[in-house]
Amino acid sequence: MDPRFLPEGVDLERPNAARIYDWALGGTANWAVDREFGEQLVKAFPLIRGLARANRAFLGRAVRHCAEHGVNQFLDLGSGVPTVGNVHEIAGEVDAGSRCVYVDNEPVAVAHARILLEKGGDPARHAVIGADLRDADDVWEQAFGTGVLDPAKPVALLTVAVLHFVPGPELADVIARYRRLLPAGSFYVLSHVTMSGVEGDELEQIQRVVKRYEQSSTPASFRDQEEILGFFGDFGLVAPGLVPVGAWRLDDPRSPALNCAIGGVARKPGFRRGVTV
Repeated sequence: MDPRFLPEGVDLERPNAARIYDWALGGTANWAVDREFGEQLVKAFPLIRGLARANRAFLGRAVRHCAEHGVNQFLDLGSGVPTVGNVHEIAGEVDAGSRCVYVDNEPVAVAHARILLEKGGDPARHAVIGADLRDADDVWEQAFGTGVLDPAKPVALLTVAVLHFVPGPELADVIARYRRLLPAGSFYVLSHVTMSGVEGDELEQIQRVVKRYEQSSTPASFRDQEEILGFFGDFGLVAPGLVPVGAWRLDDPRSPALNCAIGGVARKPGFRRGVTV
């Protein structure tokens, strides 16, 4: 990418999680500092690119599940740099009337999402906003202020591979606020890196990755499984529950069998249309 066309606020002195994830998925919205950091990660954790793809595949399966079960509105927090299998594209394959608002605070991710939507999106159905997911009320106001989402209908809230870059115990209160704001029948889709249940070489590699991310602009905070489960609150988990992302309704037996990234989908009680999950 040409530095002359940098969005305002981009930090090229340190690698960034959104751009590193783009690199891991084979994207081009990254710089030398991100690629060099990515290569260091591969040395510390050889399966990191496979894990990134498994997480992206989980996102796709989760979005399809939501759309197939009556929810066609998506609010994607920490959406990252657009790449293969974007939420609005996957949802659109199931429901041509689906709607999506992308949210990120990384300037490159926001700029590229806007370019993507300008080229092939429908401004009545898709939008992107620059905001910090930690301010739930601001995000909610901006997202619904776009006119894309209908506040009277269920929404699928997504925090996929992002919360481990948001430090602090107060995050639980932030996610609880989103749960309260969501209409009855909404879904919550989550994936998060953890060390719970991780042993041997995989654990050693993850610990090395944590150390590496301390050098980036987005240090990682790996929570245990119990804390991650708490983000779902009283929402009802869809089978098979909170499991490794490669095992959630698995449709690709080649996905890496890793325990360090777990994910799940849950539904807010009170849906009155009788759609089962």
